[in-house]
Amino acid sequence: MTDIEIWIVILSIWLATFIARSGFWLAGNRINLPQRVQEALRYAPACALAAIIVPDFLMNPNLANHWDFSWHNPKLMAGIAATVFFQLRKNMLQTIIFGMVVFTALRLL
Repeated sequence: MTDIEIWIVILSIWLATFIARSGFWLAGNRINLPQRVQEALRYAPACALAAIIVPDFLMNPNLANHWDFSWHNPKLMAGIAATVFFQLRKNMLQTIIFGMVVFTALRLL
């Protein structure tokens, strides 16, 4: 790609992002979403986060990006351990530290 094509792509992506994110802000109170849609949108951040994290836990780059549900997958085991830890302690910072310690220990073993 030439420099001008790269800048066109960057500006196009910027414009698309600006339009998508400012649509509701510019419309203000003129648009009212139905209550059912508003309730469904509450789960959008959790769904987006799950869509990013779950493939990272389950894909193994050493196996040509195949799913890896085995006990030998350190990311998956650390994720399960961190989930259990969070359910017991309800502290996000401790959960992050615990998950990283477990992941590092499993990876080094």
